[in-house]
Amino acid sequence: MTLPAWLTPVLEACSTITVHELTRFMPPEGSDPRRGAVLMVFADRDADPTAPDDLAHRGELLLTERNHHMRSHPGQVSFPGGSLDPGETAREAALREAFEEIGLEPSEVEVFGELPELWLPPSNFAVTPVLGYWRDRGDVHIASPDEVHEIHSVPIADLLDPAHRIQVRHPSGWLGPGFLIGPDRDVILWGFTAGIVARLFSYLGWAEDWAQQSGGARVRDLPDHMLQGVPRGTDLAPSTPPNTRLEE
Repeated sequence: MTLPAWLTPVLEACSTITVHELTRFMPPEGSDPRRGAVLMVFADRDADPTAPDDLAHRGELLLTERNHHMRSHPGQVSFPGGSLDPGETAREAALREAFEEIGLEPSEVEVFGELPELWLPPSNFAVTPVLGYWRDRGDVHIASPDEVHEIHSVPIADLLDPAHRIQVRHPSGWLGPGFLIGPDRDVILWGFTAGIVARLFSYLGWAEDWAQQSGGARVRDLPDHMLQGVPRGTDLAPSTPPNTRLEE
């Protein structure tokens, strides 16, 4: 498999990054967590053909925004994903869920690796991020309007831009990394997905240290519509708050 040059560090990270560099949680010995998978889809973005072949000019991530009327985690931004069906691998589940949610054809995605399985204590989910490259971009659409409110193709350069990076504050006092996305920068990416993005990009050496930013990262409270369905009094650990997309 030949990947674009800007994805080479991500491919290499698949074989070197450890679970401890993505989260401080691992399933307890003897536990039987439910298993799920998310599809972290990388794609080339339209750019000046004379621009350098690096992530700032070429790369983007495909994200989805959960329906605002959902009973749990409304408005949450995440990677497509869900629970594994009996007999499924993480790769098969991630591709299936992406097709069911946004019509992304599995044959269009070149899976090139997986990140370590991550455990979410509040929901007892063990989640495997599956990494894929969308080489020949086709069309996606909201295939499951009951689940998906919007599809976001987010340039990696935007996620690395300090102007779009924030810290998100939950009413419980939890504070964690976040990003402002969308055309008007009014959609908040936070929680489990933001934690994966922030920690992976830091591991790759792509992200600036937030503490080094002038004035530090801005703090934003979660809007009311995103708090409905988020359990109160739950352990909101910095790397794994409970707003995972995976459902019962």
